[in-house]
Amino acid sequence: MGAKASKLTKDDIASLKQSTYFDRREIQQWHKGFLRDFPSGKLTREDFVNIYKQYFPFGYPEEFANHIFNVFDKDHREFIDFYEFITILSITSRGTQEEKLAWAFRLYDLNNDGYITYDEMYTIVSSIYKMMGSMVKLSEDEATPELRVNKIFKIMDKDDDGYITLEEFREGSKVDPSIVGALNLYSGLV
Repeated sequence: MGAKASKLTKDDIASLKQSTYFDRREIQQWHKGFLRDFPSGKLTREDFVNIYKQYFPFGYPEEFANHIFNVFDKDHREFIDFYEFITILSITSRGTQEEKLAWAFRLYDLNNDGYITYDEMYTIVSSIYKMMGSMVKLSEDEATPELRVNKIFKIMDKDDDGYITLEEFREGSKVDPSIVGALNLYSGLV
């Protein structure tokens, strides 16, 4: 469906209505806008990074944008088609808290092994700090990526094994509301 730059079929729309929180009219509007911005029907990595550069002109969003791109590009074809785009948009903007947490977990789980390591968490948090630049004043206990990751692991890694499971991630997000708050950042950027 999504890779071809054409009109959506009735079957396409029915499938997207089933797999997203959008109705027929919204799907058609998003599709029209997607094709206007990406006439080939393909949102490339370069296009994606450039979008983030527009939102974060005072930081360095390239690294973070590439991580987000990897989560969007489920089939690893090096572009995001409309189906991938609208599915993630649906989760980040209208999904349940559980769906949003699972999506965020996939962002941090860089090697997709079902665990977030300290290094994986540091990679993402560091890229967020680079992206934000000096736009945000952080509290003293989160002034550096290391401090933030240490704080997150102290909250989430309950069995202190050096890994955060999806269940620990879910539970930790209840303790640290800023993790849930950060999910709202993602929905505004897609």
